Amino acid sequence: MKLPFVGRLLAVGVMASICSAIPLTSAFAESSSKPKVALVMKSLANEFFLTMEDGAKAYQKDHAADFDLVSNGIKDESDTASQIRIVEQMIVTKVDALVIAPADSRALVPVIKKAMDAGIKVVNIDNQLDPAVLKSKNLSVPFVGPDNRLGASKVGDYLASKLKAGDEVGIIEGVSTTTNAQQRTLGFKDAMEKAQMKIVSVQSGNWEIDKGNAVAAAMLNEYPGIKALLAGNDSMALGAVSAVRAAGKAGQVQVVGYDNINAIKPMLKDGRVLATADQFAARQAVFGIVTALKIIKGEPIQANAENVIQTPVERVTQPH
Repeated sequence: MKLPFVGRLLAVGVMASICSAIPLTSAFAESSSKPKVALVMKSLANEFFLTMEDGAKAYQKDHAADFDLVSNGIKDESDTASQIRIVEQMIVTKVDALVIAPADSRALVPVIKKAMDAGIKVVNIDNQLDPAVLKSKNLSVPFVGPDNRLGASKVGDYLASKLKAGDEVGIIEGVSTTTNAQQRTLGFKDAMEKAQMKIVSVQSGNWEIDKGNAVAAAMLNEYPGIKALLAGNDSMALGAVSAVRAAGKAGQVQVVGYDNINAIKPMLKDGRVLATADQFAARQAVFGIVTALKIIKGEPIQANAENVIQTPVERVTQPH
């Protein structure tokens, strides 16, 4: 029902008096005091990052009063340009913190600097930004994540126990410009060289199933005596398993991976994959978010001299 003119005036006056009685800051305290954290991941086509996102969303739901979460990912692992655009969008929307798993350890540094210059707190997860490039830009960004070299070495040691000295092996690396790909390859090499295996090839599978499959197929064709394929993540390991089957070498060529995604678990159980490494995807983003919230509050973080907060990584083999 439409109020008469006098009634409308009275209603406006009552509302004005109510609003003036409540300070503006307290009226909007809930929305303005809650920091907004942006989680920027690599490819959401990779189950690892979907699990990471799910873990972050579950944590935010349990701590809804503490922060708001915006999560984004790119289409494929090597789409660096799209990830840079996402970070630029987060700068425009004025998030308080950015927790990022960079697609490239070097190429993301300039936009990270732009974010930090805008007052955004940045925490690096999953794939470490290049320390030398950060230093050249006078940036200090904490890295929250596992020791990838150690995790890969653990997987490689277990594989070596199933082979004999002199056996030929191939390494399927992730995106070669990423620190975690490089570190996992070094870990695999550490284990293989210690056990006196012969590494016949190291090629990039771009973290992807199809590319991992193509690289594995090429290695099996070029080196018919190969005894094992060491994949830098489980997506590439899935591709390698398919290549081994297609080559008629199931049971003759061992495959190992890294990440312990759900899709790999049946293969661990039936032996198609010998081992992988669990770096706890669901918790990794949470570790980064917790660190970001501490920085926002001005609280100390437990980083080492290299500005690293190490998270767990464990070898996973066939369940008993």
